[in-house]
Amino acid sequence: MRYTADGLRAATRIFEAAVWHYAVRPVCQCGHSAKFDAASLWWRFERKGWNDDFRRAVDHFWCRQCAARVGRRVRPLRIEAAQWEKGLIELEMPDEREWKRAIRRFRC
Repeated sequence: MRYTADGLRAATRIFEAAVWHYAVRPVCQCGHSAKFDAASLWWRFERKGWNDDFRRAVDHFWCRQCAARVGRRVRPLRIEAAQWEKGLIELEMPDEREWKRAIRRFRC
């Protein structure tokens, strides 16, 4: 977690974005982006054993539009926390027991 110049919390991990009810948005160099539900995305990373830090998570995303144009996977420039809204890309959600266990570890 880091703080902005205004003193507000800024998520640096997918789990932090999920706990604070943000969406996760990878942004490609072509300008294309997609918004993912942070809780379901965190669960995918947790199950696969991947690091959920934004800087390391970039390696697990690629732009479909650039891939169709260039013929290979193109990694996004950055991943950022965005405002949550309806219509996000949702993956499999963790069961309630796993989610509460993770939140308990986060707050300690």
